[in-house]
Amino acid sequence: MPFHDLVAIFAAIPMRAPLSPPDPGAPSAGDAASTGAPGVAVPGSDSGADPEEAIGLRKIIHVDMDAFYASVEQRDDPSLRGQPVAVGGSAGRGVVAAASYEARRYGVRSAMPSARAVQLCPDLIFRRPRFEVYRAVSQQIRAIFLDYTPHVEPLSLDEAYLDVTRDLRGIGSATRIAELIRRRIRADTGLTASAGVSYNKFLAKLASDENKPDGLCVIRPGEGARYVAGLPVARFHGVGPRGAERMASLGIATGADLARIDIATLRQHFGAQADYLYRAARGIDLRQVRADRPRKSVGAERTFDRDISTGSVLRATLETIIDLTWDRIARADARGRTVTLKLKFRDFQAMSRAKSLTSAVADREAFADVARQLLDAVLPLPQPIRLMGLTLSNLDDAEGDTPATPAGGQVELPF
Repeated sequence: MPFHDLVAIFAAIPMRAPLSPPDPGAPSAGDAASTGAPGVAVPGSDSGADPEEAIGLRKIIHVDMDAFYASVEQRDDPSLRGQPVAVGGSAGRGVVAAASYEARRYGVRSAMPSARAVQLCPDLIFRRPRFEVYRAVSQQIRAIFLDYTPHVEPLSLDEAYLDVTRDLRGIGSATRIAELIRRRIRADTGLTASAGVSYNKFLAKLASDENKPDGLCVIRPGEGARYVAGLPVARFHGVGPRGAERMASLGIATGADLARIDIATLRQHFGAQADYLYRAARGIDLRQVRADRPRKSVGAERTFDRDISTGSVLRATLETIIDLTWDRIARADARGRTVTLKLKFRDFQAMSRAKSLTSAVADREAFADVARQLLDAVLPLPQPIRLMGLTLSNLDDAEGDTPATPAGGQVELPF
């Protein structure tokens, strides 16, 4: 499709929600994963794209459910509506898996230790995760997507990309399709979703976060570079708090700052991530929407504010990582045989240890037992660590309906 034709299509679409100045306090577009350069993860790029796709002239929708787990709990229990709700474990070393918007006003966020969440919001109401319910709702939502396009790339139970360049119903307007999808999600599930519409994945994901909750935002061809220029780099997909700190040390706070850095300097400081950052600062994303890619692994990791070294602290930290990882494994309904422990020392040298079982890990406790064995086998450590992570791999993907973990460690789960 020629560029001028696509511009005409977008230009003919009225914007329901105009672009508004980005909120500098908005949450990061994704957790940082340390691959290549510390603190920055790069989303996977695709090769072999046809020329039209290679220059990003697509109509992409990113749909993101609003506080999904907590909203399902509030839907199913009317007494929770309007209350601060957290889904996760409330005792001991529990971790918040999701927080309602009422809880977020107090600063409660996902992946936060439950004890800290209660400090911030003493009236916080905890509910244990009901993954079988979340999966069922997720399948309802996915069925809606597939009514409009077969090109659906799940990122999690509550989030997905859709390529509607050639939609099944011949509607032609990406914004209209996004409106119809949001309306049907509300009617069929009683839940709300936010959507971003643009001409590539990077911009569509940013747009979906612009008018949350229950919002819609469109970034048209020709607007991407200007939009990105005003954003804090912490909102870039793959640049989390640690990545933003590293950029700040180089005088990079916004997309405009990043765009002023030449590619050679970016490669010097960010290695393999440089090309992604260079393109992102200009609103360019070459990745295609890929439906149902086979997943290779599911994992989670955390970088610490302070290096840790003592056995008791390491073991306590491992329990938190176990919770975070198993949460993702349960969302994915994944089954695998190999558990890998990853440690990164304060000098950025990495160590990993893995154990493979003869059959798939049976449950959370079996996964936790293997993880604890792996940590115990390397104690005492030669120096403090700055990062710990766990991964489940050698997955059983016989169903053929599990999407991949892209480069950079952004875990993708069935939607």
